[in-house]
This record gives sequence, structure tokens and C-alpha cells, in this order.
Amino acid sequence: MQKVLVVDDEPQILDVVSKYLTREGFQISIARDGEGALSAFNANKPDLVVLDLMLPKVDGLEVFKRLRTLSAVPVIMLTAKGEETDRIVGLELGADDYITKPFSPRELVARVKAVLRRVTTGTMLDTGERTLVRGDLRIDPRARSVSVSDKAVELTSKEFDLLWFLASHPGQVFTRTQLLDHVWGYEYYGDSSTVTVHIRRLREKIENDPANPHYLSTVWGVGYKFEKEV
Repeated sequence: MQKVLVVDDEPQILDVVSKYLTREGFQISIARDGEGALSAFNANKPDLVVLDLMLPKVDGLEVFKRLRTLSAVPVIMLTAKGEETDRIVGLELGADDYITKPFSPRELVARVKAVLRRVTTGTMLDTGERTLVRGDLRIDPRARSVSVSDKAVELTSKEFDLLWFLASHPGQVFTRTQLLDHVWGYEYYGDSSTVTVHIRRLREKIENDPANPHYLSTVWGVGYKFEKEV
């Protein structure tokens, strides 16, 4: 049974989300503030955290930063409509997904399942695939590892999936919507900012000069591609 920690200061949200996730077979723990979230995380070692950004005592972004020093556990952020800046910061820090309040509990359950499926089974990756070598870049889908010039590069689960998908289709241009569909695996309600953020983070990690990328190119007005000749 996979364990999910739900962190929110609104009792109704905690109650509804917990019931829906329990019904789907997850083991649930809850916290109502930032300090409680960190304590519950250490006590329960969850497989995934649903984390509200607006929390008393210790805010959600600070909780997320502390969690990242402890673990690479996948995190889905809960954000209000006006918290776009915090959402982008969370994505840049490596959050796996976000959902905006008010939300459908069924949608949240679907997001939880999708993130855990990617993390535990490496969905969209064919485990029979061989290591891809593109110039100095080496991508191993079985180990889910990446290196540049023989130096290991640490990627989040979503960053790896995005890089693998693009590198597996060299020279092919994908729109942000197509990347959301292929990599995230569900309708993202037209918000393509998460793709932009993840591309930027990938460039910072694998490119010698992120401002003049060698591997991940922008096709203006269309989307992105992994260069065929590198």
C-alpha cells in the first residue's frame, strides 16, 4: 500500500482528499501546518506528498525546500489561483506537479496515480531501451541516469522523462501541448508554463551554455526539439 502525506490547513480539504485517496487504496497521513508536515514526513516516510503552499508556521515553499534536502519524494503542490509566482518557484525547485484550487478530488487522485506511476515504473519508458548517447550526453533509461562528459547530472523524475522523450525523437519539433500530453500524460488545462520551466532547468543542467543550447532548441512560435546532429 503506497503512502501519501496530505498537507493543508483547511479541514474540509484534508477530509475530502483523504477519503478519496483512502477509497483508492492509499494509506494516508495528514498535517495542518508546515511544522506538522515535516514531522509527519519523518514519521511516516510517504511515497508522495500533496502540499499546500499557503501554510501557517512554515510556508509550503520552505517545507518543500526542506523535504528536498531529505528526499527526492515526489510532491504535488496545491496552489490558489493568485499564487502563480509561488507555483513557478515550486516547479523550478523540482516539484513534480501542481493543481490549482478549487479542484476536483477525482482529478487530484488521477494526478497522484500518474506521478507515482511515473516514479515507480518509469512510465513512457521502454525498459528494453538501450542507453542513448548524443554527443557528450549519455542517458540510461534503465538506471534513469544522465551524464554529460562523464559527469553525473541529477535530474528530477519529470526532467528525466522530458529529456528522454525529446532525445528519443531527435530533430522532431513538439509543441508544449504535445509535450504535456506525452510526458505528463493528462490534460493540463492549457497551462504550458510547466514545460517552459522544465526546459529551462534541463538546459541549466546539461548545456555548457544554457543561453545558447546545444541539445535542446527552441523553435520559435512552435515548441522545442532535441537537435538531430550534436
